[in-house]
Parts: sequence; C-alpha cells; structure tokens
Amino acid sequence: MNKRRGGPTIKDVAEAAGVSIGTASRVINKKATVRPEIRTAVLSAIDKLNYRPNAVAQSMRRNSTQLIGCIIREINIPSLAAFVRATHDVLDQAGYSLVISNSEGIREREIELIDRLGRQQTDGVILGPYSAVDGEFEKVLRDFGSPIVLVDRDTPAWCDAVMADHAGSIEAATTRLLNLGHRRICILTGQTGLYPARERVRGYRRAFERAGLPVDETYVRTTGFLANEGFRHTSSMLGSAVPPTAIIAGGIDMLAGVLRAVRVRGLRIPHDVSVIGSGESELAELHSPPVSIQRWDQAEIGQTAAHLLLRRISGDRTSPPEHVLLPAEFVERGSIGPPSAG
Repeated sequence: MNKRRGGPTIKDVAEAAGVSIGTASRVINKKATVRPEIRTAVLSAIDKLNYRPNAVAQSMRRNSTQLIGCIIREINIPSLAAFVRATHDVLDQAGYSLVISNSEGIREREIELIDRLGRQQTDGVILGPYSAVDGEFEKVLRDFGSPIVLVDRDTPAWCDAVMADHAGSIEAATTRLLNLGHRRICILTGQTGLYPARERVRGYRRAFERAGLPVDETYVRTTGFLANEGFRHTSSMLGSAVPPTAIIAGGIDMLAGVLRAVRVRGLRIPHDVSVIGSGESELAELHSPPVSIQRWDQAEIGQTAAHLLLRRISGDRTSPPEHVLLPAEFVERGSIGPPSAG
C-alpha cells in the first residue's frame, strides 16, 4: 500500500472535525464567521493531528509574509540587545517574526539588504542606517513598497521615526562640565549629516552659548561613531600642546577607544581628564571610576518603533509621518571632576 508523503493536510483536519475544507480554512485563518463549537472542533483536530499550516501558501492568500526586517549596523553591540528584545516582543505578540540583519555600516550593504527584504516581500522594516539616506539609497527606500520606521534618524522625513533627545542630554552634560570649571571640552561624534551626531553637537554648542562662552572648534571632532575614531582623536588631542580637560564620547562604540587612549597616555580619570560616554554599558558601569553617560531607554526605542510599524501595516498608510522624540538624560558618576590645576 502506498503511503502519502508529508504531514497531515487541511483535508485531514476537515475530515477529523466533521466540517468542510472551507470551514477548516476559515478557522485556520482566524476568520470571525465561524461558530464557537465549530472552531473548537477544528482546533481540537489540529492539535490531535499536529497539523502545521503551509506558511508560504498562507502568506500568498493574505498578501502578507508576517516577516519584519530589522537592519542595524552591528548586532554585537551589547547595548542594542534591549532594543532588539523589546522590538521582537512587541512584534511577536502581534504574530510577526523579526529578521535581523547586520549592515556593518557599509552603504552598499545597507542598500543591498533593503532591496533583498523588498524582494522577499517583507511586511515592513525597522532601519537605523549608518549612511546618509540620499540619492540611490532614498530611491531604494521609496521603492520598498512596505512601511519603514527609522531608528535614531530623522531623514528621509517621509518615513516614521523614533529618536532620542541627544541635544538635551549632551547640553546637560556639557553644562555640568562648564560648571565644574572646564573650558577645553572635546566632543567626539559621527558626521553631522546623521541625526545623533548633529544633535549632540547642537546640544554642546547650546551649552556654551547659554554660558556666554565661545566654542573652540579645535575640540569639535565629527568623523565617526566607532571605537577606533575615539582612540585616534583622543590620543592625538591628549598629546597636543593644549589638550582637552574633558572628553565627551558621542557614540555608543566610542567609549572603549577613548578609555584606551587615556590609559596609553598614562593619565588618570578624572584627575587628569574627565570622561563622559554615550549609552549604558557594562564598560561604563564597571570601569573604575564608573563613567558618566548620556543615557536613553533602548527598550522604549524598540517598543515605539515596533508599534509605529504595526500601525502602518494595519492600514494607516495615508496619515502624515510621525517622528517620536524620546527623552535622554545625563547620568553623573565618578569619571568627571574639576579640571586639574596643571
């Protein structure tokens, strides 16, 4: 006797439940037009037979894959774990699976990943691009065809976005340093074409302006967010004739490079130089002394991004783009103090 290959089919479920295939299909696809007792019978048959619906066929019927793409620069950054977990939990509760991709901060790869997710008919994407979104990159986003939510980016303006208040928290950090007596305050961050860097520099300048003090452009370095940029600029500036007495590392990855450069120079924190980092991390907490930081809630960022995307997916495609600004704060720890008399 020939045995049918594969697992149970929807026909088997319908026969076991004593209903038509159409009725079984309506239960599987969660239609509301099924009586409770019929629904119970079909679900019981599904459990008994261990039936698993064909995901590809279902996605074709619903015109939905139930997949959400999430593109970030580096999945190994520990502080982003809370963001990913919160995003996953919100989407999972809504019946969506999260597909995470690592762009490595390379513009061509970011474009390639967006294009790939579009060809896979992903229902939406959460994106934190490391590159400026213009030209070909913006065209790829416009052609994507599904909702897009930006994370800590404000362009292109036609996308929904969720951002942290970097300007406010860096202004508070800079003001605290000024009040301690610092004047040679170095800020290291990314290129100002990107929202976080531009806002951090804006907050830094605003603190000087409100204190009635000029900004020395020597101490404003905006080349990148990575640890090696933090090390290069810190090492160079600490070896200059007029070194900074305080350094603000304006990027999640930058603190490690700054601390390494300070150690290589044989300097003490905060006696010789005060240091402030960006984003909560074990490095900041466990360093001796603990490092003061600019902090924002990564989980809240993830939850907000997921809810914005689900709203668009559910059918709200015509309302204006929503840009949500979430609070950030300055957390003072032992890594800052008055400038050394020397």
